[in-house]
Amino acid sequence: MSFTDFLDKVDGIVWGVPLMVLILGAGIYVSIRIGFMQFRKLGLSARYMLGKEPGVEGKGEVSSFQAFCIAMSATIGTGNIVGVATAVVIGGAGALFWMVFAACIGMATKYAECVLAVKYRDIDENGKAFGGPFLYIEKGMGPKWKWLAKLFAFLGALAGLMGIGTIVQINGISSAVTTFFDPNSQHMVSLFGNSYSIATVICAIVVTVFVALVVIGGVKRIGKVTSYIVPIMAVVYILVCVLVLVCNIKAIPSAFVEIFAGAFGARAAAGGAVGAIMLAMQKGVARGIFSNEAGLGSAPIAIASAETNEPVRQGLINSFGVFIDTVIICNLTGLAIIVTGSHLIGKEGADVTINAIATGTPLGSTVGAFVLMVCLAFFAYTTILGWDIYGERCLEYLSGGKMGPVKVYRWIYILAVLIGPFLTVSAVWTIADIFNGLMAIPNLIGVIALGGVVAKETKDYFERLDSGKLKDR
Repeated sequence: MSFTDFLDKVDGIVWGVPLMVLILGAGIYVSIRIGFMQFRKLGLSARYMLGKEPGVEGKGEVSSFQAFCIAMSATIGTGNIVGVATAVVIGGAGALFWMVFAACIGMATKYAECVLAVKYRDIDENGKAFGGPFLYIEKGMGPKWKWLAKLFAFLGALAGLMGIGTIVQINGISSAVTTFFDPNSQHMVSLFGNSYSIATVICAIVVTVFVALVVIGGVKRIGKVTSYIVPIMAVVYILVCVLVLVCNIKAIPSAFVEIFAGAFGARAAAGGAVGAIMLAMQKGVARGIFSNEAGLGSAPIAIASAETNEPVRQGLINSFGVFIDTVIICNLTGLAIIVTGSHLIGKEGADVTINAIATGTPLGSTVGAFVLMVCLAFFAYTTILGWDIYGERCLEYLSGGKMGPVKVYRWIYILAVLIGPFLTVSAVWTIADIFNGLMAIPNLIGVIALGGVVAKETKDYFERLDSGKLKDR
């Protein structure tokens, strides 16, 4: 058995049915404890996201909206384009239904994570906020569970450095840039004993410089940058997908029929209906979780830095992030692919989405490829920034607050971005998937164990809000 085959086998075990059941089970459990508030308070969540919390008085490092954007910068990424395409191509149109279903449940999980992150965070005398699953596991569940908190932090630091945060993201950028500017590999240069396109080299240097300029400035600078980039990139991509749907509006009803038929095996032969449902469910749930990160425990690390006095308020804001990421953006991507039939032409990954834009709009293949290249570049760039914070905070917890190892990690992180385009990433995506899945296990144990705390905080907040003791704007 080759190393790649071994990794694929491990990945299949980690992201198998047990983990998906754990993730969905945790979401359903929290949903019941909070009375399915992620649906009942959806409008309030959107209002909180755009508003400023009164009386914060500097308790945190970045504004509530900036913390939200940091978390969204790592959430909205290549998964919204490549992940959705992969799910629909392999699992069929029905995978989109299960992706959205998992997101609706995941909104409760993300809410609980962020409530716990703010409740159990530490704030020093200088106003620096520090928290995440490692702290709410240790402080909420008790010191005897500190080993579980350290396990999460260890896996989180490795996930940021060895794949999902750096190498796969910069590879996504460099591949898109090279495909657009030098598709036939006519302009090559020799490096490290191999030949690379000049476009790849230039891209690696430029992105590394921009990453370094932001990352070295720390969480506040990352918060400022992402608060501008994330809303813009999301709006641009949404508009492109909406254009595809408008141009193919007559195909939308049949697309929904195909989605629901595929989700429940209605079009499969009698003996294969169960298998078709399981494949659609597995790919939809797994890719949805990969995209919105609900349950992984990554977003709470950024959320702990928010300037807020109210854990519930911040939880509501970030549960809405799952709605934006999957119910809106991933859903639009999937619908654009299905109405154009791009999932049936034998292409894979980003090429599926490029084909949807090129054939489904008047933009044409060149403009369509350029638009997607820009979107992919910004998506991946902000994901790199967001995961740097996750990795640094995990290492800070493991080192007992010593910043020396964190600074070293920061420079290694930047170096990984620089060398990423020149590495073979066939196994890196799998390694990143494995670490992400393993991260989720200790985090979900904490979320389930502290579900009663989340319910109590929720009840207390809305009692104060309804009685007029709390101002929400």
